Amino acid sequence: MIDFFDDLDDEFPLGDGTADTDGVVICPYCGEQNVIALDPGSGEEQDYVEDCQVCCQPWRVHVHYDAHGGASVMVEPER
Repeated sequence: MIDFFDDLDDEFPLGDGTADTDGVVICPYCGEQNVIALDPGSGEEQDYVEDCQVCCQPWRVHVHYDAHGGASVMVEPER
């Protein structure tokens, strides 16, 4: 008998069930540190615009999630 769930586990590994939900970035305009919320449910690669919490200038936010749920976050000035 073939176990249906074994096939699912091979195709969709669950990991440990955790993923980063916030990140710390430095504003490219004012140099202040900001803690931003991250949404792991929005995909492995994300690219969006968010404003600095201090100076309100817009950034382009780039987020990459690795296979273990760790997020790499980078911001650059929005043009």
